[in-house]
Amino acid sequence: MRLEQIQAFLAIAETGSFQKAARQCGVTQSTISRQIQSLESVAGLPLFHRGAQAKLTVAGDHLMPRARKIWHEWRQATEDLDQLRLGQQQELCVAAIASLCANSLPPILEKFRQDYPHTQLRVTSLGSDRALKVLRDGLVDIAIVMNNPFLLNTAELFVKPLYEESIQVLMSAQHPLVPLREIPWAEIAKFPQVVFKDGYGMQRLVQEQFQRQDLNLQVAVELNTLDAFRGVVRQGKSIALLPQTALIEALDDPTLVVRPLAKPHVSRQVVLVTTHDRLQIPPIHRFCEITQELLIKPNLPAAPVSNLGPFYEVVPR
Repeated sequence: MRLEQIQAFLAIAETGSFQKAARQCGVTQSTISRQIQSLESVAGLPLFHRGAQAKLTVAGDHLMPRARKIWHEWRQATEDLDQLRLGQQQELCVAAIASLCANSLPPILEKFRQDYPHTQLRVTSLGSDRALKVLRDGLVDIAIVMNNPFLLNTAELFVKPLYEESIQVLMSAQHPLVPLREIPWAEIAKFPQVVFKDGYGMQRLVQEQFQRQDLNLQVAVELNTLDAFRGVVRQGKSIALLPQTALIEALDDPTLVVRPLAKPHVSRQVVLVTTHDRLQIPPIHRFCEITQELLIKPNLPAAPVSNLGPFYEVVPR
């Protein structure tokens, strides 16, 4: 059963004439006749009494409500797709790492709202691994996360590099390491660590760095909010390795101190991720453009906007 057959069936039932139905559908009368014959062949029963006026048979009466429902659903679907193509998307869902949500993301959201005031924004703070999972599952349209080539190495994804930022040490103002201008890795390993929970890219980055330095990572607490990190570190000798954007509030807190790492220095790259098909939708594409415009941080070791280029496709190995 094809849509043009349903359309022909409904047109004949409405007009009572094969000829009028042909004009209504913009096809020849012979085309309409063939479509109904094919539909009757599938049904195994005649659908119309042929005569001066085409009237529905018993089988036609039974088919009518279902045919109307099918045609209505198809029309509704095409209208929805037209709205999507024209940028009339009802909502746009974004998953972003915690360090972005408080400071960097609000200006992006505000500018997007100026361009698409009727599109509702839904923003969720998630760890990088979780954000990429909900993107792949179709629960969000865009993920702004820490770069992880192992998770991003699929052909369906578009990845936009945004910036790189150094990883630094957060500690209490009373911590024994405060006098040091740079904190050596060997000194860091002597103290308990506050780390992100499983599923956060920063947890994996910290674990990998300790392994590379052949040092033991003493995990004291696992957390998932920056407020909690500051609260725990403020209380004692635990320290945390965090990216610059996660330390903005700590810089103005007299009870906390931020110090750079001694060599080897460590940084993370933040990227915007979406998919091929989503990038064709005007609101999503515009959100990505605004993010590139506003989420480049001149105080961080990031490439200039002009060097980032267009969205690039991640090609699988």
